[in-house]
Amino acid sequence: MNFRKGKGREDPEINLIPFIDVLLVIVIFLMVTTSYSKFTALQITLPTADADKAMVRPLEINVAVNPQGQYAVNNVQVSSKDAASLALDLKNAAQAGSESGQQKGNPSDPVVIINADAMATHQTVINVLEAARLAGFDKITFAAQTSGHK
Repeated sequence: MNFRKGKGREDPEINLIPFIDVLLVIVIFLMVTTSYSKFTALQITLPTADADKAMVRPLEINVAVNPQGQYAVNNVQVSSKDAASLALDLKNAAQAGSESGQQKGNPSDPVVIINADAMATHQTVINVLEAARLAGFDKITFAAQTSGHK
């Protein structure tokens, strides 16, 4: 016995309006609670300085490190493999640079510039840092090239 008149069976409808309302509320909630600060872990204020260019350049000691772990101090290859012997080479380079008179500066306070190859091991760079510490040089910087030069 069929008591219904018409097609017999209606297709169920899904009303999307309440679903869209719930999604909009979730999106609004996420937008309100999200923090857009880049540096939320550390709030720092960088110092500013208005300084003139230095009239006297400090003595520079360039240390190059190749991928094979060999060192060159001021473009002279050295046979040092450990930090202690490399420290002696750094001290000798500082004395030679101050005696040549090419760069004015305090020989006990030179700047060590590390030019490490991208494929050099981490340990070889750490050896240069340790050698600079053993030699008593506390001004150290790393040289890098811009991405446009390959």
